Amino acid sequence: MARILVVEDEAVLRLTFGHFLEDEGYEVEVAEDYNEALHHLDRSAFDVIVTDIILAGKTGVDLLRTIRQRGLDSRVIMITGEPNVETAAEAVRLGAFDYLPKPVTRDSLIRVTHVALEHKRIADERDHYAQQMDMYRRELEAIFNSVNEGIITVDADMRIRQVNSTAETILGLSPQDLNDKAFADILPGKIEPARQAVRETLKTHKAVVDRRIELSLPVLGERVLSVSTAPLLAEGGVFTGAVLTMRDLTRLTRLEKQIEASQQYRDIIGKSARMQQVFSLIKDLSETDSTVLIMGESGTGKELVAAALHHTSGRANGPFLKVNCAALSENILESELFGHVKGAFTGAVKDRMGRFEAANGGTILLDEIGDVSPRLQLRLLRVLQEREFERVGDTHPIRTDVRVIASTNQDLDRKIQLGEFRQDLYYRLNVVRLELPSLRERREDLPLLVDHFVRQFNRQFKKEVTGPSPETMQIFMQYPWPGNVRELENCIERAFIVCHDTVLLPEHLPPEFKSQNGNRTSVALTPSGALVEEGMERDRLFSVLQQTDWNVAKSARLLGMARNTLYQKMKTLHLERPEDV
Repeated sequence: MARILVVEDEAVLRLTFGHFLEDEGYEVEVAEDYNEALHHLDRSAFDVIVTDIILAGKTGVDLLRTIRQRGLDSRVIMITGEPNVETAAEAVRLGAFDYLPKPVTRDSLIRVTHVALEHKRIADERDHYAQQMDMYRRELEAIFNSVNEGIITVDADMRIRQVNSTAETILGLSPQDLNDKAFADILPGKIEPARQAVRETLKTHKAVVDRRIELSLPVLGERVLSVSTAPLLAEGGVFTGAVLTMRDLTRLTRLEKQIEASQQYRDIIGKSARMQQVFSLIKDLSETDSTVLIMGESGTGKELVAAALHHTSGRANGPFLKVNCAALSENILESELFGHVKGAFTGAVKDRMGRFEAANGGTILLDEIGDVSPRLQLRLLRVLQEREFERVGDTHPIRTDVRVIASTNQDLDRKIQLGEFRQDLYYRLNVVRLELPSLRERREDLPLLVDHFVRQFNRQFKKEVTGPSPETMQIFMQYPWPGNVRELENCIERAFIVCHDTVLLPEHLPPEFKSQNGNRTSVALTPSGALVEEGMERDRLFSVLQQTDWNVAKSARLLGMARNTLYQKMKTLHLERPEDV
């Protein structure tokens, strides 16, 4: 219902105008002067304001001026018993909608009011449409710039129309290098295969899919891209140009070369019987889509094994996504896994695809699966059983074709007994169980691993270190390695930083390694590989925490373990910061 404010200092006219307008079905408020009118305007908005120019005190023109200063979107109809050129000109200048001389008849008032309301309705619809179009444009720009693939659109003459930020990053170019340029002029000769794909689409009006190209870019060096092109169609199917999408495969290609150059998978190294069993099982699993549960202590290489399982499977060309279930709160993890729809919760300003949906056709690694809440365990069970899920806040099921690999350093059998982990989910995850030995259980692999990391850090730091001295290697062989291979890698990296010799000496090792030297010559292990002397691990953790001034994040990095794992160990071993520290 339209709202109208009538401002008239003559009571009879004020009430008459009000009755005329109310009879037409409008909601009407009345005021006798400028101040009372402002009082109404402070409380609510009006579609039309009918005001006499001559008022007691400030005039109707003053009221019109105030309305415009406030930016109010009301149509103002001016009424006066003494019209003159000066007031009319001022009213028009201030944006009055119309100007009625007294005596004002019912018909003239209703007619002008109706026209004013219709004018406002059309203007409001136009503004709303403009706002909607602006919002859609901003949303499309946000989507355009948020996708992980580079996108370049060109017209029929191969002039660049649009480029997203990902394409700029992949090509190592700035917006100034790309905007309003001919596609043939950017990076002359460097991306010719991509230009050929665009020309092919412009000529045939057909798509080119996943053409792999290798190129050398001025800033980024050697790159490997997968490019696709498709016709760009306007309304009515009119051909207007082409869209080029590109994915940077450089890192994946390097990883593939590493895999091919090694007898192992990725950087998984070992000649021990336990590791040979792991390699054999990975090979057996390469031809299946079976769900795999990888068990092992922190730092044993569970993520590397999961990556090997993916890259040697029939899903190698699909996505490989990793989710650390221990690093996220329950609600964030749920959204990360399954996605959400706009408005599902505070902050959900748009639809978001989850990892299960994004991993369709590939593999998803659920790392630290033992830390998932019971509610999310139930949702994961449904995905494994029915291969479908719903986004948070949605009821529409989404089917997914994804291989699930889970990993944990926790005893899931124990958690099941304590009621912390669902037994039915465990059975679904434990189709094939792959247990990674701790570094303590495969000490014969230590020389191979040390040699691998020495070569790695020689390249990284541009040094020529031959390796550890015999004394250093003896310390390595006797050390318990609670952080496993990750701790070994961090230890050697730290040694490289402080080493200015050609060999790694004991003094290059972290303080906790020096305390081991000469104090203990052997470490007794249980059949499961756990330390018999719990005090040894406690002393080691205490030493590292002291070294970092009890900064848990830094200590976890030095120890080569996850921060939540270190918190758990501190709790188990009753490690607390001394009061005098």
